[in-house]
Amino acid sequence: MSTTPATDAVASPRFQPTRPDHLIAYGFGAGLSPMAPGTIGTLVAIPIYLVLANLPGLVYLVAVAILIGAGIWACNQVIAETGEDDPPSIVWDEVVGFLVAMAAAPVVSLAWILMGFLLFRLFDIFKPWPARRVERWGGGWGVMADDVFAGVCAAIALRLLLLLLERLPLGGGF
Repeated sequence: MSTTPATDAVASPRFQPTRPDHLIAYGFGAGLSPMAPGTIGTLVAIPIYLVLANLPGLVYLVAVAILIGAGIWACNQVIAETGEDDPPSIVWDEVVGFLVAMAAAPVVSLAWILMGFLLFRLFDIFKPWPARRVERWGGGWGVMADDVFAGVCAAIALRLLLLLLERLPLGGGF
């Protein structure tokens, strides 16, 4: 007895690493992790951050803006294929959200990367206002916007932490 898939159900496409939209939206395959794909996607952002971190500030921000634009495009493609508003396997939003957060890091160090990672994940998971509202925009814009907002919140928190550390005897270079 053979079975055929239902024709009216939208099937999730298989990850196709030769497709740029899949590579981007699925975070080079990190989004396929069966556990915590968002966290794994954020980990993918760390080597990307390390490549971009020593760029001049404006160049870094332009590069992140380009990655956001690429993410909107790729997420729109995958959303159209899956029929889901925000499949958990899409993790490019976590990648760029972390990069946004790290724009505020004063130096490239393991401590600041860890703090940026933790703060970004915290804001991404708990979604402070208006993150839930922008998430409802739908499509690639909605998928990307709430994580960019979480990245902005994490960046502000990193800067506040830096201000606090600068007032302590140990300094802000941690």
